[in-house]
Amino acid sequence: MTRAVLGACALGLATGWQIANTGAVAEPLAREYGVGLVTVGLFTTSLFLMHLVMQIPGGRAADRFGPRRSGLVGLALIGVGNAVALAAPEPGLAFTMRALVGIGTGLSFVAGADYVRAAGASSTAQGVYGGIALAGGGLALAVVPLAEDSLSWRAPFATGLLVAALALLALAAGPADAPRLGRLHADGTSVFSVLRDARLHRLGAFFAASFGLSVVIGNWAVTLLVRRGGESGAIAGAIGALTLLLGVVTRPLGGWLLRHRVPWMRMVLAGSVLAGSAGTLALSAAEPLLLAVLGAAIVGLAAGIPFAASFTGAAMMRPDAPATAVGLVNCAAALAIVVGTPLVGLTFSLPGDGRIGFAVVALLWAGALLFLPGKDELRGVPTAAPESR
Repeated sequence: MTRAVLGACALGLATGWQIANTGAVAEPLAREYGVGLVTVGLFTTSLFLMHLVMQIPGGRAADRFGPRRSGLVGLALIGVGNAVALAAPEPGLAFTMRALVGIGTGLSFVAGADYVRAAGASSTAQGVYGGIALAGGGLALAVVPLAEDSLSWRAPFATGLLVAALALLALAAGPADAPRLGRLHADGTSVFSVLRDARLHRLGAFFAASFGLSVVIGNWAVTLLVRRGGESGAIAGAIGALTLLLGVVTRPLGGWLLRHRVPWMRMVLAGSVLAGSAGTLALSAAEPLLLAVLGAAIVGLAAGIPFAASFTGAAMMRPDAPATAVGLVNCAAALAIVVGTPLVGLTFSLPGDGRIGFAVVALLWAGALLFLPGKDELRGVPTAAPESR
């Protein structure tokens, strides 16, 4: 079990790294590629769109062929995409290869979560996996700029290739995939019933309104603090990073609570939703600085709590296709990020410099209470099958 969890965590770290590595050196990339920062931002969009598209197919692949095999394929695609991108600073090549890397991350992330589950690890281990995946992005933001001095524009791709190669070795050392119930449903029936399962829709909406919205806030926190709070880019960046990095602590904590304090879990999830909403409003004030720091910290801490409950709950709701169920739930969060990030960005052209967008996000986050998982779902007891199945 330990080797499986370690392999999965390496997989998660490599996935998180790819999402943040080009943004870490956006200005040097813009100079070398001869493009604007918007175009460099689209390098990440290209990856994330394919990451979104691959959530359900990635889950289906893990259910049918096993999470370890699926993860190894995903890491191979990540490695190839980064290796080819090293050839020349050509925007078209970068877009294509980042899309290929996105296919790899989509396969890998769902596979990692399912590998932890299939190994029989606890919900605490699932939370650790989620925390390590978040840490991958944070580490990329710290390490890639240091590598830029020696590797120039190749730094994000070279480091992305190295991390993927190391993760591939770690995953290859893990135990082979074991036969599972999900493999027995190799036809199309199971996947369509998953897509129609109203329980998973509710769980996906809950996860999207927690983790998904926290990423949207993290994307625009720096801009808000610079414009409204008058902070320097360095200080604003450090504050904004809290919206993601503190989830490294609370994702495992949420898993531990799910395992050891089940009667409290529904109340804890409700509290995390309300805290995330309040933290968003505090951050939107932008000043005084202490209030902004507190708001960003609350957002990061609150967003991590629902991870284990969402992923473990999805797999338990659909033991016939657990990875596909997890992919559907994570797809909702990815969709919230893809749609919500540009929409909040548009509100910076309105009065308030983005605060209207932050207020709407706070309202939507509080609205997640409408989709709070039930007690039976949190205990892993299957609820009555929806009529649509």
